[in-house]
Amino acid sequence: MDRQSFASAIDQICEEKGIAKEKVMETIEVAIAAAYKKDYGHKGQNIRAVFDLDTGEVKIFQVKLVLDESMIKTEEEIEAERLAAEAARQRGEEVRESREEDEAGEPKLRFNEEKHIMLDEAKKSDKKIKAGEEFLIGLESRTDFGRIAAQTAKQVIIQRIREAERETIFDEFKEREGEVVSGIVQRIERGAVFVDIGKTTGVLFPEEQIQGERYRLGQRLRILILEVQKETRGPNIILSRASAKMLTKLFELEVPEIASGAVAIKAIAREAGARSKIAVTATEPGVDPIGSCVGQKGTRVQAVINELGGEKIDIIEWSEDPAKFIAFALAPAKVVGVEVNLEQKVAKVMVPEDQLSLAIGKRGQNVRLAAKLSEWKIDVIGKSVIEEAEEGEGEEGEKTEKADKPESIEETKDAPKEVGIVAEEKAKPKDKRGRKKKVVAL
Repeated sequence: MDRQSFASAIDQICEEKGIAKEKVMETIEVAIAAAYKKDYGHKGQNIRAVFDLDTGEVKIFQVKLVLDESMIKTEEEIEAERLAAEAARQRGEEVRESREEDEAGEPKLRFNEEKHIMLDEAKKSDKKIKAGEEFLIGLESRTDFGRIAAQTAKQVIIQRIREAERETIFDEFKEREGEVVSGIVQRIERGAVFVDIGKTTGVLFPEEQIQGERYRLGQRLRILILEVQKETRGPNIILSRASAKMLTKLFELEVPEIASGAVAIKAIAREAGARSKIAVTATEPGVDPIGSCVGQKGTRVQAVINELGGEKIDIIEWSEDPAKFIAFALAPAKVVGVEVNLEQKVAKVMVPEDQLSLAIGKRGQNVRLAAKLSEWKIDVIGKSVIEEAEEGEGEEGEKTEKADKPESIEETKDAPKEVGIVAEEKAKPKDKRGRKKKVVAL
């Protein structure tokens, strides 16, 4: 093969594998050095090849490390090391090389003529050379390699190209961690879905799948690159459709105001496949954060819902006031009052009797999501229960309540209709009239 064809082949490899040309040239030089050492080198030698693609010339060097007296082990140290190793073997212990260190804290080396050269000797050829540097000795170049040497070079090239390709893929996808990409379902094994995402395949484990979602071969879907792990056989790319980050990224793609920063997502609570709550706020005056996310006739939020297989999404306005934010978070239930204990981060939410089941949600989902969104413990209580309790307590009860009253109480009659949280229903105690109270708490 002439030089032009060889150069074209290298360019083709770089383009197909996505590997830098310098990496491919380095691989070729390592392969030539391995072939040379196989046929003409000696044991322990460190051979380096330098290949000039423009001229086709190959230069071969033996590389030696320059040492001074402080960097090598003395005869006494070597003998002591040998005796210690022999004693360890007799005791049945593992033999480890001792690590004597020089003044700089570097481990001392046992001098080897094939690998090392003393500083005085090296200075005869290069007066500027220093201890710890490499000393190159030119060797006769060869081109008539045997079959075994050529096979060795081939294996080196294949292995190094694979390693370089894996490294390139890892670097590329590591930078894309947290991004939503499009992929095609390649195969399904034991519940894990393998998705072709371009140059490699990622895996969607069962715990990162949307509950109840079914996948089929050849299906195209959007997935989040959750994590990229480096392994011996190549990068392991973990995908997700259940992560809260997936919801964030989908809204960034569908809502220009979020992508530009005019609207910020402050909190997300998600139960993948069932329901999610997202709290948003405007960072610029005159911007409606909820309207921006919903879109004209609900087109923007509907696009996200369709991508997630019909998952319900509540969009609420974020507030710095905990009482107001908790009221918003319980949408679509109407909240009439909120008592908050700032020290314990516990909120008692009052809702009309007919809104109690709506505030709790199916199996406590609404109040559970609201608690997760606000990071507060929430008790939801029907308004009629509170009124009956106040009637029975009298003046003495009112005094006690005053002493134990939380730090702040805020009425939230104007809270929006859409809000969310989740809770579990406690045992229903009876009031003085013999009727059961309805109390729900997280």
